[in-house]
Amino acid sequence: MPSLRTVLKGMLLLAMLAAGSARAELNIEIIGGGASRHAISIVPFKDETPTQGNLTPVIRNDLALSGAFRLIDPSAVANVPFEPSDIRYPLWRAAGAQSVAIGKVEQTAGGQLKISFRLMDASQQKQLTSGEFTVTPDRSRQVAHAIADLIYEAITGQKGFFNTRLAYVLKSGRSYALQISDVDGQRSQTILRSSEPIISPSWSPDGRYIAYVSFASQKPVVWVQDLATGQRRAVANFKGSNSAPAWSPDGSRLAVVLTTSGNSQIYILNVAGGSPRRLMYNGGIDTEPAFSPDGGTVYFVSDRSGNPQIYRVPVNGGDAQRVTWEGKYNVSPKLSPDGKTLVYIRREAGNFRVMSQDLATNDTRLLSDGSYSERPSFAPNGRMVLYSSDVGGSSVLYAATADGSSKVKLAVLNGDVQDPAWGPFNNP
Repeated sequence: MPSLRTVLKGMLLLAMLAAGSARAELNIEIIGGGASRHAISIVPFKDETPTQGNLTPVIRNDLALSGAFRLIDPSAVANVPFEPSDIRYPLWRAAGAQSVAIGKVEQTAGGQLKISFRLMDASQQKQLTSGEFTVTPDRSRQVAHAIADLIYEAITGQKGFFNTRLAYVLKSGRSYALQISDVDGQRSQTILRSSEPIISPSWSPDGRYIAYVSFASQKPVVWVQDLATGQRRAVANFKGSNSAPAWSPDGSRLAVVLTTSGNSQIYILNVAGGSPRRLMYNGGIDTEPAFSPDGGTVYFVSDRSGNPQIYRVPVNGGDAQRVTWEGKYNVSPKLSPDGKTLVYIRREAGNFRVMSQDLATNDTRLLSDGSYSERPSFAPNGRMVLYSSDVGGSSVLYAATADGSSKVKLAVLNGDVQDPAWGPFNNP
């Protein structure tokens, strides 16, 4: 059985060898879960155009991404309503629609867009939710995501996750790019490009900063970058290796992995500066820290039992408790927003797959298939899990429902994506 150091080195090599372009638009493909999807139709909003807020394609794409909706083509119904009084409900019910979303886009005197929508129940003929937004045209996509969130919440009773962002690393030739995008892969921006590897992006809780590891100085150094200004600074550049940054829930601290003492060990440091505090003392390798949502516990990977397993320890120090007992190799822990579920990567029979574990019962569930998956992270509402997986030699993004009932293939066009991380909510 290879050591954890060897395995992590191999995982880094896979990230370094990934080839792709800087373009990362996503093509959604739903896999499974068809029987339980809610049938909905999104009628093209009145007066929407590409320059006047082309919203309905974005809303449809978002709802498809969730795996919870079956979209009814509005062109198949001889009714184009913009107000509830315009809806001919028998036609929509005959087409199989359980609900219908309508809306309109109006340009104000100041050049802004006034966007309004209503979601109507096709059987009960009543309004389920509505919204009105006045924004500049460049923010219309953000409003579309917010509308999809409102629809998702009205139907499922759960907060939506479409008005969020993703971070990931792409490699094109000899260039590495750290990118962020909308949850549907659109509006991608390169926030850092380097001829040396960039790995392990991690969002701050408020979405303003990203911590990551750069090899630009010929060794791994942890940086924090302000997404609004582009300014960045090294927060962990100590002797040896600096890696695996993870934010505390209040955004004031980072857990990082340093080798200043020899083996990889976990330290807690204040983002504002100061000396790092070592979390534990043992002779093994500790790595990949992740805070619990309440900030009181750090989950991590250690080979102290002989093989990589996941443990937890109080953030102020104490005895570590082993969390994973099934399988001989479990790494990359991430906690659900409610702290009740752990996702991680398990290796079995040479395959690396995403597992979900109920922390109260220790019951586990398989979320991915294929031979190689990595870096799972929860959507901010805890309903889906993002990860990358190897398909035909290329890395592809997937989002699986947390209960494992379905998954969405986000096929990256013209390239591979590595180290994905799901960001927090983004205000509309």
